[in-house]
Amino acid sequence: MHVIIVGCGRVGSELANLLSGEGHDVVIIDKEQKSFERLGASFNGMTSVGNGFDLNILKRAGAEKADAFCAVTNGDNTNLISAQVAKKIFKIPKVIARIYDPQRAHIYGALGLDIISGTILFASMIRDKVIESRFSSYLIETKDLGVLEIEVKDELVGKKVADVNLPQELIVVAIKKLKGVIIPQPETVLEQKDVLLAAVKVASLAKIKEKLGLAGE
Repeated sequence: MHVIIVGCGRVGSELANLLSGEGHDVVIIDKEQKSFERLGASFNGMTSVGNGFDLNILKRAGAEKADAFCAVTNGDNTNLISAQVAKKIFKIPKVIARIYDPQRAHIYGALGLDIISGTILFASMIRDKVIESRFSSYLIETKDLGVLEIEVKDELVGKKVADVNLPQELIVVAIKKLKGVIIPQPETVLEQKDVLLAAVKVASLAKIKEKLGLAGE
């Protein structure tokens, strides 16, 4: 993929290194030349100094052939403008914008942009750790569903995945085993120390935890 990243801060530089390390064609843009020092010697993509919404800079970065565009500067307005230019003018298929102000998330969403709010994300992660230690609502972009970790022990050992699944309320989508992670079949037998990852309807969470003996966790 050809990916353009705007903002070479901690997030942008880490993202650039991850993508370039996987073999993607990466161009990262920042207003300060010094910011590119965060990339380190292993980065094999391209850098460009300037604003992420400057048409000439974006053209030189290959915006007309880009597959994805990520605006991850520390300014919401810069990210919004850059993302709009990428989506509306260059028609880049996948445009993602990072925001800080959670109150503005719906505005960005209404513009057809994929939004990642660090404020909402981290608040949700901490909330889940405090309230529901094995439940992660932030992994799925809806308030209706979450992901629940279920450790296989006691009565669950020897049961099949089909015995755990609850229609319209819970479905096991993966199992973490000592030897790795698998995508199970309904007939997959559960073993001691397996950890189930299940998509769960939030409204049914209390009921499910009670049924599976997780109410105290």
